[in-house]
Amino acid sequence: MLKVLVAEDMHVVRAGLVSLLDAEFGIEVVAHVASGDAVVPAAIEHRADVAVLDIGLPGLDGLSAAEALKARVPRCRALMLTGLDRSGYLRRALAAGIPGFLLKSTTPKQLAEGIRTVATGGRVVDPALLHDVWTSAVCPLTEREAEILRMVGDGADAREIAVHLFLSVGTVRNRLSSAMSKLHARTQVDAVRIAERQDWI
Repeated sequence: MLKVLVAEDMHVVRAGLVSLLDAEFGIEVVAHVASGDAVVPAAIEHRADVAVLDIGLPGLDGLSAAEALKARVPRCRALMLTGLDRSGYLRRALAAGIPGFLLKSTTPKQLAEGIRTVATGGRVVDPALLHDVWTSAVCPLTEREAEILRMVGDGADAREIAVHLFLSVGTVRNRLSSAMSKLHARTQVDAVRIAERQDWI
């Protein structure tokens, strides 16, 4: 029997995952938690084989919790489950050696099979995300362009950015225009969205 830990901060989603997984042959949910900080203690206490982790956990985020799990409880393997199709998250997970990464749009059967694969030492990655990683380019933005886009994403306008970065408003606008051109974005909001999705900002 595979012992599974579920970490998800949304109560309804967590309850649904627990119910679905408990109905699967050979899988038992031995613990479920609502924060990243609770993952390692729960994995140790319940001797979990696989931890199914949401990326957007409060406290310690899901990827950081998976890295802590790998360092402190290596027998418990992590499978990330996310609703965000950002290839940057997958790149970070792959670099950290996290063996499983699926979108929340996956079917219950695919999730159960993913858990079994990860538990036996294999890897499972959502094909759509893997395609994005293979086809994504190196970040075309300069450090300054990325910094300005981050500030735009936080709601700052050109004047505020100029004051904060000790630049002229014209320079900020030029850098924004350059970033939009490199990302083939129609608007500043579009540029921010593209850069965030690729984990460039």
